[in-house]
Amino acid sequence: MPAEAPIVTFYRMIDAAPAPQRADRSALGILPTRAFRHCDAVTTAAGFGWHLCPPIDLDLVWDGSRILWTCEGLEDWLPLSAAQYPHFRARFAAAAPEGIEEYAPPFLTAIREPGVVQVWTGLAARTSPGWSLLLRAPANLPRAPGYEPYEGVVEADHWFGPLFTNLRLTRTDEVISLRRAEPFLQVQPIPQIAYSDRVLNGAGLVDALEAWSPADWEDFRTTIVEPNRDPETHAGRYAAEARRRRRCPFAAAAAPAPAAA
Repeated sequence: MPAEAPIVTFYRMIDAAPAPQRADRSALGILPTRAFRHCDAVTTAAGFGWHLCPPIDLDLVWDGSRILWTCEGLEDWLPLSAAQYPHFRARFAAAAPEGIEEYAPPFLTAIREPGVVQVWTGLAARTSPGWSLLLRAPANLPRAPGYEPYEGVVEADHWFGPLFTNLRLTRTDEVISLRRAEPFLQVQPIPQIAYSDRVLNGAGLVDALEAWSPADWEDFRTTIVEPNRDPETHAGRYAAEARRRRRCPFAAAAAPAPAAA
């Protein structure tokens, strides 16, 4: 039987770009031990997707009017309009077919909005048909001081190009550092139907407790009431049940509703 094609395939374009790393359920060790052991909702979010790092250590400064940047190998700060990764233009031209060699993507771009810089990860990506990539700040990691990544959804099943993000710089006259060993993005695969109008415009609402069905109340009893009445209930029951369902997905439909964490 042929191997199943991956949902996401990453393409390294800048040789020094770190490979995507599976996001860590402990949020790189930042989560409290109790949360890591017992809160499956938090650890699942932290581990959903891949961490991306910049391809080089670099520093940015926004003076309120313009953005300056520097990196290893530069002796001074440079005003940013659009900048190539060091030596990448020649590297790209040597590898690209005729007619494409002059289209090396920029590594940094100061875009029109004040204090916003576009940063390329050095990667491209493809997804299977019907799948997109959500780029966002790393889940459950402390926010980096000085900038906020914009979230974006890339339909990489038909758009094949540089995988980049826009950062909104939030401090003026202060050095903002991006480091090659530190993730600044999390990329997550999502089915395109999840954000379709049919799904998002079709959410239901039960708008009063009196409208709950007997089945709703019974599920609430199972999830919340019974564990709180049972002296033998232990912390992390939800996490244990969620892990069991992931190991045996075909049994999920028949499994009882999990207890509260």
